[in-house]
Amino acid sequence: MLLLVVFMILCISHPSFQMVLVPLTHTLSKAQFNSTHHLLKSTSTRSAKRFRRQLSLPLSPGSDYTLSFNLGPQAQAQPITLYMDTGSDLVWFPCAPFKCILCEGKPNEPNASPPTNITQSVAVSCKSPACSAAHNLAPPSDLCAAARCPLESIETSDCANFKCPPFYYAYGDGSLIARLYRDTLSLSSLFLRNFTFGCAYTTLAEPTGVAGFGRGLLSLPAQLATLSPQLGNRFSYCLVSHSFDSERVRKPSPLILGRYEEEEEEEKVGGGVAEFVYTPMLENPKHPYFYTVSLIGIAVGKRTIPAPEMLRRVNNRGDGGVVVDSGTTFTMLPAGFYNSVVDEFDRPAGPDNKRARKMEAKTGVAPRYYLNCVTDVPALTLRFAGGKNSSVVLPRKNYFYEFSDGSDGAKGKRKVGCLMLMNGGDAADLSGGPGATLGNYQQQGFEVEYDLEEKRVGFARRQCALLWERLNRDKN
Repeated sequence: MLLLVVFMILCISHPSFQMVLVPLTHTLSKAQFNSTHHLLKSTSTRSAKRFRRQLSLPLSPGSDYTLSFNLGPQAQAQPITLYMDTGSDLVWFPCAPFKCILCEGKPNEPNASPPTNITQSVAVSCKSPACSAAHNLAPPSDLCAAARCPLESIETSDCANFKCPPFYYAYGDGSLIARLYRDTLSLSSLFLRNFTFGCAYTTLAEPTGVAGFGRGLLSLPAQLATLSPQLGNRFSYCLVSHSFDSERVRKPSPLILGRYEEEEEEEKVGGGVAEFVYTPMLENPKHPYFYTVSLIGIAVGKRTIPAPEMLRRVNNRGDGGVVVDSGTTFTMLPAGFYNSVVDEFDRPAGPDNKRARKMEAKTGVAPRYYLNCVTDVPALTLRFAGGKNSSVVLPRKNYFYEFSDGSDGAKGKRKVGCLMLMNGGDAADLSGGPGATLGNYQQQGFEVEYDLEEKRVGFARRQCALLWERLNRDKN
């Protein structure tokens, strides 16, 4: 999740490797909306708000992806389901008693059960580095003062028995106040003792918890690297293509914690083994938890449109670059660059009257075309920094969505196609954050690897459902 802010609330009292496979599942279904148009409008709006801001497990499919685990000792373990988000760095969920402000109408499928009871969990001390991390690395003395620790205890650094005070955590589309606790977290056969999480009693527009997979100290991958070092410091996921058709059968997407051995006879694309294309991670002094990369340009057909300077690097204020974000649905581009891409996309589509303007207004996604008027849909390639072998060719379904327009009544339905990229606004309005976001819709059908040892992000074409089946077969 983007535009994340963390600060203090002072006024409120095989021998070489191991792999864990986790299933990710979708959470947003068409059944929650009146129509495909409503669903697209809601999803595109949420992406815009966020922009302004071997063990393998299954990720549930949808416009957002969720994973499940158990919290607490085995005999008393409670199931928890959270959104997976590489754009934030905290694992948190609602705790009883729980109040969510302005949550009416927001999807809440993962937490249909009552908020979690954490009476057996251990509160994190103000002396803990985890508490400092939650409070934006505030000095321990400041944390003790916020917890109303007596002065003599602060001076003698003896405030270990005081609870970590509440902290404030904000996303581009919501916020929360939470405390830190520790307990046992179990993922499949893996048991992590003393796992640190945020327990939220009050949230704004955030009814469901989040599993932060960013680069911060409290993220799930960071804690895995500390509590289960045999997994290493790398994870990947492979998102099964999600559809806005509620009738489509959805399969889990593999979330892979650690490493696995690829089988050359499988996962072939274009007649050869699908190898990873890597691009270096950029460091962001203001948002160190982001997975930020450098975009050199976007090729539409045979012509490459150079990316603006703000997408190629991050300045000393933390502005710029492209964030790879599993928690945002659509890719967001700055207005000028987006318009250049659309103009080039328009060329083979023909005159402007072939645009489905009414449909664009309904869904918030543009441009849209009547397909009987479009002679060609050009290929789209993302060119990242890292050399000539750092380009990612997107499958057509990752950037061009086709469906029937039933608005013509007696005239019959017309096939409509739309470019699934979004205008993120004028560059002048984007100070204080990333220049663009690579959303999960454009990542589907790829295994996306986050290599924190080599500080790089990799992309490889995969048949994600088959990858999930193979990894489970190998595990069994």
